[in-house]
Amino acid sequence: MNDTPGPDDATDPAPRWLTPHELRTWVRLAAVVELLPGVLDTQLQRDAELTHFEYFTLAMLSEAPERTLRMTALASRTNATLPRLSHVVSRLEARGFVRREPCAQDRRATNAVLTDAGWEKVVATAPGHVATVRQHVVDALTPEQVEQLGEITAALLTRLDPDGRMAALAYANEELPDAP
Repeated sequence: MNDTPGPDDATDPAPRWLTPHELRTWVRLAAVVELLPGVLDTQLQRDAELTHFEYFTLAMLSEAPERTLRMTALASRTNATLPRLSHVVSRLEARGFVRREPCAQDRRATNAVLTDAGWEKVVATAPGHVATVRQHVVDALTPEQVEQLGEITAALLTRLDPDGRMAALAYANEELPDAP
């Protein structure tokens, strides 16, 4: 007698295989997930000598009040672990774009502060980055598809980050004003 659960056992249901349409969609999404970071990094490295994650870190600081965030909040906004963020902030500090300082409200915490040089880097880099995002993502879609993509990514983020640890879901659910 075999006590090992098999595929017909109620405790081990058979896998729900993807339909051909679902598989085609999944393969396309996987290709986008693989290709898009390289496209973004290539443009930012060429034009600003920054990785996409370095630029994203600077951009998140540029949007914060007084261009300052606790490292934990910055990790959340950039969807990073604290060790990864700390390493990147160290590189940005060495280039004069960010500085760390103790948090006045909680001496156990550390703030990351965007320097004037960091602000200038964001301002100089943003137009090229936005042009790349437009060229490779936004302008490839109709306005309706952009709306659908927003809804799709919000649904995926709800599953991928159910506890809302990363700030991307807040962005996904936030009502944003139209750009000027």
